[in-house]
Amino acid sequence: MVLQWIGGRLARFLARPRPGRSRGPTSRLELVAATLRRGDVLLVEGTSRFASAIKYLTQSTWSHAALCLGVPDGEDQPWFVDVDVNDGVRSVPLSEFAGLHLRICRPVGLAPGEVDAVAGFMLERRGHSYDLKNILDLARYLIRQPPVPDTFKRRMLALGSGEPTRAICSTLLAQAFGSIGYPILPGIEVLEGQGADGRFMREEVLHIRHHSLYTPRDFDVSPFFQVVKPRLEAGFDYRRVVWASQPLHDAIAATAA
Repeated sequence: MVLQWIGGRLARFLARPRPGRSRGPTSRLELVAATLRRGDVLLVEGTSRFASAIKYLTQSTWSHAALCLGVPDGEDQPWFVDVDVNDGVRSVPLSEFAGLHLRICRPVGLAPGEVDAVAGFMLERRGHSYDLKNILDLARYLIRQPPVPDTFKRRMLALGSGEPTRAICSTLLAQAFGSIGYPILPGIEVLEGQGADGRFMREEVLHIRHHSLYTPRDFDVSPFFQVVKPRLEAGFDYRRVVWASQPLHDAIAATAA
């Protein structure tokens, strides 16, 4: 109980946003909304102290990940299932991430039923708590960033309690995609040998990594998730770009063209 109380107080402190800690959005929110599909993973560059620790340990821009549910009936924007430090597993609209740097990572080739299975896995866990043990493990890295070798940083994110009713955002997403056998960033073993006809053969065998070792950046670097950029999806034409150094009448003409 004491550790839980300390973890809760610490979580509220670490989750407070710090202005000026994000590079800001690279696409307007309405473009992001128009591009998103059900089953997409949205990566977020957070601005809190907790986000800073995640970014340091993963050596990545991304501190948070959420699963897109699409636009529910009666709503005007996509909704997500994510794991919040204070509120645990919850459903939130896209506006929750307004003003932040975002990236869309899309699994490829999933049938509608498979997307529903991934979404259902996440939705069934709404109300689960955030793994506060993870908060306590990360807290010591916020005061002073220690000289930790890169090979050990990922392991430090797997120090949570592991209780089935507690979750971390990337861990829960890894479990959800793992439930349908969809790969994120597995270990790849290359097997070589001769076939029955004597010809040389090479085959890749994927080894499943434990879900506790996944971080938000893994969806970005995964060879099985497509990075989707809203500005390009909206029909980008570099000829219509208006530069600050461009004369005003030329800029107006380029925009109207």
